[in-house]
Amino acid sequence: MLNAVAAAAFAMSTIIIPPGGAPGTTPPPDIITIDVVTINGSGCKPGTAAVAVSPDNKAFTVTYSEFMAQVGPEAKPTDFRKNCQLNLRVNVPSGFTYGIASTDYRGFAHLERGATALEKANYYFQGMSETQYKQHNYKGPFSDDWQATDTTDVAAIVYHPCGEKRNFNINTELRVMAGTSDPKKVTSFISMDSTDGSIETTYHFAWKTCPPRP
Repeated sequence: MLNAVAAAAFAMSTIIIPPGGAPGTTPPPDIITIDVVTINGSGCKPGTAAVAVSPDNKAFTVTYSEFMAQVGPEAKPTDFRKNCQLNLRVNVPSGFTYGIASTDYRGFAHLERGATALEKANYYFQGMSETQYKQHNYKGPFSDDWQATDTTDVAAIVYHPCGEKRNFNINTELRVMAGTSDPKKVTSFISMDSTDGSIETTYHFAWKTCPPRP
């Protein structure tokens, strides 16, 4: 099922900006690679997160296996909030630069009546201003898959500076609040999860050509 979900996400259109700012539909033809520099956070311990680029170069996917926040009889006091910070080096073909046009988040949540949860995220290039956090809220009773999409207007997309080497940082957070439910008796949780136990977030590239070097 994960492969089917990933394939569907990869098939979604991506904004590409060729010379002059006119809309285009073709990403760079060469292979893109992504190196994971560091992974930190309570939701992505070493060995529980991986990154892959789609075959059409239109997106990359971050997959997790233990990213879950919860409250309940067996939960630790710190389990109500989980976060993950990824530092990536995106290696793109010469003459191109990239930004992030949209991001898809998927998971599963079980919230008892009175409980609430949220997912929020932002991303930025090393040494540059962070984008504002975008947040999605969920309210119990709820027990189902969830999906959230953050979209950036074309004019607001932040691109990696041409000719520079700046890593790409992604910050994500999951949080559960017991609210009026009784965490001594019932459990509520939210995870980026799918049927095979992995978690997936897809980031859709926006492309732009760099001016020729003098």
